Amino acid sequence: MKERLAQLYESIGTRDFVEIAILAVAIYVVLRFLRRTRGAGIVRGLGLVVVGLFLVAQVVIASFDLTVLSRVLDYLLTTVLLGLLVIFQPELRRGLMVLGRYGVLRYFTSDRQQPIVDKLADAAEAMARECVGALIVIERDNALEAFVETGEPIDAEVSAQLLRAIFSKRSPLHDGAAIIVNGRLAAAACQLPLGQPPEGNSVHMGMRHRAALAMSDETDAVLLVVSEETGRISLAVAGRLEAVPRENLSRRLAALLSSREPRVPRAISVPHNRAA
Repeated sequence: MKERLAQLYESIGTRDFVEIAILAVAIYVVLRFLRRTRGAGIVRGLGLVVVGLFLVAQVVIASFDLTVLSRVLDYLLTTVLLGLLVIFQPELRRGLMVLGRYGVLRYFTSDRQQPIVDKLADAAEAMARECVGALIVIERDNALEAFVETGEPIDAEVSAQLLRAIFSKRSPLHDGAAIIVNGRLAAAACQLPLGQPPEGNSVHMGMRHRAALAMSDETDAVLLVVSEETGRISLAVAGRLEAVPRENLSRRLAALLSSREPRVPRAISVPHNRAA
């Protein structure tokens, strides 16, 4: 066996080292790609186990020239990879959404969100005065079709009156989120991922604020939240939640929709007594 391994080592040329380097870089990119997804630890762990076992098996096969076992191993590896894709499809989808934040094409897209800033601010201020809870998602570069499909399609022009009617406590659409796509209200009563409260945060956080944090952490969308209990207006973006004074809401929304803020560790700039 030692002689065969020595022969195998001597037969490795420059082309083989290049192929090994390319595979190593590809594996590293995949691991980086999956690092921000839910269940990323499980995906990485299983991936490393599969790759490690495959490499060990390849060394054994090459040492003893087991051609039949080599073919069986190739089929088995293909089956395992397909199985992992099926099992971890939600994590892979979230990983693709994260990857979409870094697309080069985002710098060539026109900003069509600005005309609705004042309408959103007017609606939020009115609902805050009346302590009406609301959760509004504004699409930027990452497509939100998967979340739009979970709600009731509307496809209407954004207006303060329409948003107030949707989130009225007597409205059948007040639960869930309203999603704005390309400057139009695409759907209401949409279901968003519900994340866990930030670590170390002892203050109670309501469902809307948790959903806003989770959604902003998975996509580049800007989320507008109105607390049903306190009437506080907050904006969630890039995994952060910040309370915004009513008089500054329009200006802050315009700044967020016209820029791409760098991602920083998740934080809450202003604590909430309770967010409904």
